[in-house]
Amino acid sequence: MKDQQGSNRISSGVIAAVSVVVLAVGGGVAWFTSQSSNSPTPSNPSARIEQPAQPSTRQPVNEQTPNVYWLRSKENDKNVALVPQPLKIASVRSNQPLEAAFQSLLAGPTEGTDSTTIPKGTKLLGLKTENDEVHVNLSEDFTSGGGSTSMMGRVGQVVYTATTLNPKAKVYIDINGKPLDVLGGEGVELQQPLTRESFQKNYPL
Repeated sequence: MKDQQGSNRISSGVIAAVSVVVLAVGGGVAWFTSQSSNSPTPSNPSARIEQPAQPSTRQPVNEQTPNVYWLRSKENDKNVALVPQPLKIASVRSNQPLEAAFQSLLAGPTEGTDSTTIPKGTKLLGLKTENDEVHVNLSEDFTSGGGSTSMMGRVGQVVYTATTLNPKAKVYIDINGKPLDVLGGEGVELQQPLTRESFQKNYPL
């Protein structure tokens, strides 16, 4: 009789313990479910992802206005003067404005009464600016034909056009890569580097 009562107590205790475990597990599941329902839903993996804007690769364009210098006869005078003709150049390279100015200079004037003594066919072989120096390399055609006035006129055109963006710059003139020391059949000596000031002083037109 006693053994039967003990067995009944054990069975009741086991059942009570199991019930507590079931309730605990059920409560935990309910809590996890409620937390999951409150958590933010993951974003749609197929949603479009905005790419950051790519920086522009275009180089800035600077507009400069270099001058090309022509020769113009003075009224009531046999002498000539150097006169500027402005050009608007949109450039992305530092030497581009001067290169464009020299190409226009070597092509010759297209209108008006201005003239040039630079021989037709003269080519620009190279142009380099460095600090306050401008190095101009021209083809051998530059040295052909004309007397001293013609020679001085063309040198003046080169010097003034080369210094259009920096009037204080020093100009070095090369012919086929070699410094131009003597110009023309009359042997006009050039003291390089040339500046606007030295040209006005030593080679008046």
